[in-house]
This record gives sequence, structure tokens and C-alpha cells, in this order.
Amino acid sequence: MRERLQKILSARGVASRRKAEQMIQNGAVSVNGVTAALGDSADPELDRICVNGQPLPTGQRFVYILLNKPRGYVTTLSDEKGRPNAAQLVADCGIRVYPVGRLDMDSEGLLLFTNDGAFANALTHPKQEVEKIYEVWTVGYAPGGEEKLSRPIVLDGYRIRPPKVVLLGADGEKAKFRVTIHEGRNRQIRRMCEAAGMRCTRLRRIQEGSLRLGDLPCGAWRYLTPEEIAELK
Repeated sequence: MRERLQKILSARGVASRRKAEQMIQNGAVSVNGVTAALGDSADPELDRICVNGQPLPTGQRFVYILLNKPRGYVTTLSDEKGRPNAAQLVADCGIRVYPVGRLDMDSEGLLLFTNDGAFANALTHPKQEVEKIYEVWTVGYAPGGEEKLSRPIVLDGYRIRPPKVVLLGADGEKAKFRVTIHEGRNRQIRRMCEAAGMRCTRLRRIQEGSLRLGDLPCGAWRYLTPEEIAELK
């Protein structure tokens, strides 16, 4: 079946659709030996598509994406309230991907997407105990609040492992923490703050396992490197 070249390149994990369009405009893509132009179509099963002289990878490749999710986006693939979906922010990857784990609507930061079900299941399985690190802004802080926040409370009938809590700064009742947890209970850190007598006003995930958010702009996404994928696996 013939499709636009940028869609084919994106589906094969070569680049996002926007980057694929730039590659085509720069003359890096050819079809059956002829340099392609933006808007050209091809049949990936019948035509020889090359990028920088190298044949396009055959078959569908697994895709692994890191998104810096903004506030205001849900991570469920369907929402009965019609709220913005984080999957919309990675739609230009050209292939159907789904979120790995959860990040609630009011939270932001690192969120993984993939079409590799085995990878997603392994990363989210409770036995893996993958560390997740957050920056947490609160109000209602009093001296000793970090000790209260680090207590292993019971959530949903489950006693969480003792979180690692570092106070990054405090100004009166306002405070900022770095919190490391091993589970992913619903609104876990917000509920931990409530149990410690504080209210979370902002929450950003900055690391999951060995993967770091880094300086990726809010709302932007990128493909994981082979090294990052190997470390997570």
C-alpha cells in the first residue's frame, strides 16, 4: 500500500514525521534510486527506499519515546471527559504508541511511550521496583517535614517502601524536595504529602530507572538511544 514517505520513515523508527520531512527536503531520501521530493509516496513492500544511501529497515520496528509531559494532559488513551491526552503530543511519531505507567493530569515530566508490550510490562511490573525520582513543591512545611515525608505509610492496603527524601530548599511554609519511590500507586506522592501534613503544589518526574529527563523542553519528545533502551531492559 502506498503511503507518504514521511509516514513510512516515522513508522519504521527512522525519525519523527517532521524530521522525516526535513530529511526528504534535504535530499537524503530516495525511492528506487531517484531522490524523493516532499509529498512523494511509496509502497514500502515493493519499492526500495533508502535514507542516506542505506535501505530502510524492513518490518515494523519497536519505538521507544521519552516525552516531557506538561500539566493538563491525562495519560489514559481514552478519556470520557474529553480532556487533552498526552498521546496527542507524540502522535507525529507516525505509529500507535501507548504510555508506560502513569503520570496524573496535574503532574509533569518524564513519561515513556512505546509499542513494545513486553518492554512496557517488564518496566512497570511491581517486582522490578524501578526507582522513580521526582521534584516536589509543597506548602504547609514545618521543620522536620522531610522526616515525616520519608515514612513508609500504607496506601490502598499496601505498605510502601521507605521513600528517599531530600529537602532542596525551604522558605517559610513553602518547600521543595527530591523524592525517590519504588512503586507507582495512584497519586502516591500527593497522598504522601497529605499524610505528612503538606499539600503538593507541583510535581515533576525527572528520572525513571537509569533514564533522565535532562533538558528536554516541556511538551517535546525524543527517541531513546540504543544505550538507554539497553540499560532499561
